[in-house]
Amino acid sequence: MLKPMMLNCKLAWLQTHNLWRAGALRVLVSALVLAVAAITAVGFFTERVEIALSQQGALLLGGDLAVLADHEVPRAFVDNARKQGLAAVKTYEFPSMVVSGDSSQLVEIKAVEDNFPLRGNLTLADSLLDAGKLVKAAPNKGEAWIEPRLANLLNLRVGDKLAVGERDLVVTAILLREPSRGGDMFSFAPRLMMNAGDLAATKLIQYGSRVKYQLLLAGDARIVQRFHVQMKPELGRGERIEDLRNARPEIKLALDKAEQFLGLSAMVSVILAMVAMLLSSMPYIKQSLDMFALMRCFGAQQKTVLQVLTLQTLLIAFFSALLGIVIGYFAQSGLAHLAGSLFLDTLPPASPLPLAVGLLASLAMMTAVVLPHAWQMRKLTAMNILRRETLAQPISAQSKFLPATLVMAAMVFWQARDVKIALATIFAMLALCLIVFLFAYGLIYLARLLISLKPHNKTVSTISVGVQGLKTRLALSTVQMVGFSMGLMVLMLLALIRGDLLHNWQASLPADAPNRFVINIQPVQIDGINQFFTQQHIKDTTIFPMVKGRLVSKNDVVVKTAQWKDERARRLAEREFNLSWTAAMQSDNKLVAGRWWTAAGHGKPYLSLEQDLAKTLDIKLGDKLTFDVAGNPLTLTVTSLRKVDWDSMRANFFAVTPPGVLDNFSASYISSFYLPVGADLALNQLVKQYPNLTVIDVAALMQQVRGIMQRMSTAIEYVFVFSLITGVAVLYAALVATRDERVAEATLMRVFGASRRQVSIAYFTEFACIGLIAALVAAIAANILGFYISVQVLDIPFQFNLRLVAIAMFIATGAIPIAAWLGLRGFLNIPPRQLLNSI
Repeated sequence: MLKPMMLNCKLAWLQTHNLWRAGALRVLVSALVLAVAAITAVGFFTERVEIALSQQGALLLGGDLAVLADHEVPRAFVDNARKQGLAAVKTYEFPSMVVSGDSSQLVEIKAVEDNFPLRGNLTLADSLLDAGKLVKAAPNKGEAWIEPRLANLLNLRVGDKLAVGERDLVVTAILLREPSRGGDMFSFAPRLMMNAGDLAATKLIQYGSRVKYQLLLAGDARIVQRFHVQMKPELGRGERIEDLRNARPEIKLALDKAEQFLGLSAMVSVILAMVAMLLSSMPYIKQSLDMFALMRCFGAQQKTVLQVLTLQTLLIAFFSALLGIVIGYFAQSGLAHLAGSLFLDTLPPASPLPLAVGLLASLAMMTAVVLPHAWQMRKLTAMNILRRETLAQPISAQSKFLPATLVMAAMVFWQARDVKIALATIFAMLALCLIVFLFAYGLIYLARLLISLKPHNKTVSTISVGVQGLKTRLALSTVQMVGFSMGLMVLMLLALIRGDLLHNWQASLPADAPNRFVINIQPVQIDGINQFFTQQHIKDTTIFPMVKGRLVSKNDVVVKTAQWKDERARRLAEREFNLSWTAAMQSDNKLVAGRWWTAAGHGKPYLSLEQDLAKTLDIKLGDKLTFDVAGNPLTLTVTSLRKVDWDSMRANFFAVTPPGVLDNFSASYISSFYLPVGADLALNQLVKQYPNLTVIDVAALMQQVRGIMQRMSTAIEYVFVFSLITGVAVLYAALVATRDERVAEATLMRVFGASRRQVSIAYFTEFACIGLIAALVAAIAANILGFYISVQVLDIPFQFNLRLVAIAMFIATGAIPIAAWLGLRGFLNIPPRQLLNSI
């Protein structure tokens, strides 16, 4: 038993080696390697981030359990934790301005108690060039630890002072790494860490300040779990508990979306690779038949032939997977460099799981390609194979493509992890195939019509032959065009989003659109703020009041976040609203339903809501909403709905009442304004005068957003490079699959007097049409998607980018024919007699 198996293994190895040397396996293996590389690259990257989230859960929290609230954590939580022997520490996080000399900067302040952190270490340095050291401590009173970004922005060094509110702190260390910080996507302002004992002296936390209050706990796992179970029913509005399983849900949500999108991006490469493998499998099977025929002639049984084919399939799948995994591993390093820091500061080494996934994917794809042919050969005799009766009576298209289709569909569903997204992806690809087919058919008809109108000469006749070749192999050409159009479409769409949409948004703003927001204005500071506006000749600005209120009931029915399935609706219902009042509707608001109040409405319990908020929370005209405002119930009736132009960059509100309704409640104020160039010094003086103010630089914030978008789109392009390369593999697979047919065509053309130049023109025309249609479809699809994203999602003007379309069409109609010609030129120099002998 062992000896025949060893012989079969040897035969499979020798045949695989011979087929590789003959060139029959090169396209098939290349496509398989690219598919495995795409899958494993994305798999390694997302696995590293997931491992970091699971292994570093306590580090991301700063403890084993965190109680979070938008108000001071109730004393009962602290007392219960300490009673059970748990270590406890409070932290406070909020944005604010800090001042150094004549400069000011928005920072994210984190005030911590003395025993912070409970888990993990901080990395501190004495200078920006220092490698740093690990410490498990908090800043002392009077000290501040700052991130390198803040040190560079304000030109600070260790030993310098900076003003944090009304308290001067000394910079005693550079904070190189804080595990609980998260990645760049969640860190829009540089960090300043200080001792919570200095917080009262800063006077930064005023009414209306948005502060994230945290109680971090650490201790024995069983005690922590018991505390979680005991205190979960005691949670009030605006309070939640995070443990190691759901640490930093915003990071996990962002990772899930990234994993989903990158996975589907990799699936484009997989689908194209399987198409290339199907196309190149015919030459592979043809050359394998000679070996199988000899084996049958020398007495080999059908079982032996199938065993050799099975072993051959396993060998190809294993070594292709091995090479693909190696390429994928190195590729994920680049992906981690481009996008890894968006999620977490550092990523751990990859786990072996993507290795198994890549191997299984390779085996599944190779089996799906070979299985139909193996099934076809199971009943063939030696005479059948020698007579090539397997090729004279090919298997049906359904039988040939069914296993591959099932494997592709399974992989799409696996990567999407959502039935709707998977079905949408499959439907979109089918629609793209149909569109490409229709474009190809239309181009053929148009080209033949134009050729018929031209006087006939050799060049026109040769071009006509190229167009006819496209029609002859229309199904095969459609597959090639789909491959190229997918890759081009994504790259063009990313170019549109990254460049044009942001540029169009900025261009749509008036030259004097507000570029600064100032929040946390207290009533006694309004006169001083107005005086600043007057001195700086800042006009057309208003200071708006804000009163915090939490929605507690609608039409006397208690509002519970669980009643909404939509995540955004749950967040809106949970959050505190900023209620404001005004007599006249703002110019950037438009009434879409109901009536705006008149002077007689002063003090009446009326409410005007932003229409999208009302739609999300299913609020209609006439509904009575009850808000909890500083512990007091306030019931208001919805009398109007407004459409708000958020792009005006002016202060706007979801909920507005008439004047006089909120007079009995404490309020803070907000304003937006355009700060002229050169007025930064005066603004810094204002922040010095009123240190509790928080000034948000919109331009700097947008620059940060642009940088994140740049890195995200570069990472996506990085993955789609596999798609373009696989598209080239589809092209060469098509050339290999139709090589005999093209040799016969070229032979006949040469026999009937066609020159080598004319044959080249015919083939160049065919592939130029393929490139033209692929670029045209990609351009139309990318601009339609860009229009949708621009108008429906971002609500900004869209401008068709003719230059980008022209560049893409020029490159595609040139590069694709040249690549095809390089693959075909080998037999164009062969004399006609030699070609006739070869066929």
